[in-house]
Amino acid sequence: MKKSLRFVGLDVHKETITAALALAGRDPAEFVGTIAHDEQALLELLDGLGPKARLRVCYEAGPTGYGLARRLNERGYCCEVIAPSMVPVQGGRIKTDRRDARKLAHFLRSGDLTPVRIPECQTEAMRDLERAREDAKAAERVVRQQLDKFLLRHGRAWSGGTKWTHKHWAWIRQQQFSEPAWHAVCDDGIDAVEQATARVERLTQAIADHVEQWALRPLVQALQALRGVSLVTSVILAAEIGDFKRFASPRQLMAYLGLVPSEHSSGQTRRQGGITKTGNRHARWILTEAAWNYRFYPRGSKTIEARRRPVSARVRNIAERAEHRLHRRFDHLTRRGKDSRKAVTAVARELAGFVWAIAREEQKLAV
Repeated sequence: MKKSLRFVGLDVHKETITAALALAGRDPAEFVGTIAHDEQALLELLDGLGPKARLRVCYEAGPTGYGLARRLNERGYCCEVIAPSMVPVQGGRIKTDRRDARKLAHFLRSGDLTPVRIPECQTEAMRDLERAREDAKAAERVVRQQLDKFLLRHGRAWSGGTKWTHKHWAWIRQQQFSEPAWHAVCDDGIDAVEQATARVERLTQAIADHVEQWALRPLVQALQALRGVSLVTSVILAAEIGDFKRFASPRQLMAYLGLVPSEHSSGQTRRQGGITKTGNRHARWILTEAAWNYRFYPRGSKTIEARRRPVSARVRNIAERAEHRLHRRFDHLTRRGKDSRKAVTAVARELAGFVWAIAREEQKLAV
């Protein structure tokens, strides 16, 4: 069967699609043509390359999304979306759409490409929503810093504790300036921060509203049993990672998140460096943020207890074991003189293992 397969590489752009074909064997992949980014034109091109059952199609993940792959798969084609960072690099200093398409077809035939899991439409929608909130938080940090530095340039330094509390806001609004233009700058900064904060709140509420109809809602609820994993954090983990069944062990999940040490070993020499930082950076970032909570000694909390109340006893037990183990881990590393940032990275790696355990437990309950 494999001898009759044909491998099609697509270099997909906003306006054009460049196709190349590699036949079974060792012959180089050949350029097929460049067409407009039109689904009907692509279907006609693929029909001219052979029967659907004999075609294997791929293109790199990018700004054009998963829609093309979904539609091709629905029509009976076998289409994969490829991780761009995992495509083997060939020598040469010339890069064109034709060469990229031929390279994809060639490596698809040899089996050297790493496919990206195509998420369900609902999961992709939740992922876009939580990433929109992440962008809104980044924009909020920028305008807050701009207002804070403007006040600092004029000798207005806050020393009353945590910033952006009601007390801090009252202090900002009381500031007086000798020039009307400075008043205008301060008022504009206040408006910008308030609008950015309101945007974050709207998106946070949208996440809370839409998660109720999401198929992964039970998983989101179960993950919140962990210390440091609130609603938004659990939604990010569920939306970014998706199906935990594809990870046979927690180590596979840790590697997918880029939380394992890099290594350069040869002969009798073994050298390990910083974490690989491959895979999904959004999930890696939110796990690291959650891991900071384990620097505190485990104590009873009404908020955490309320989140654990609806989950099963086994999930609750996993979360409680995680709370004690990860605190001991952080405390042990910092007492040995390890930098707190490195210690929290190690805790985040182990936290990923507990996330995997809860996800697998929740999947068992759902069966």
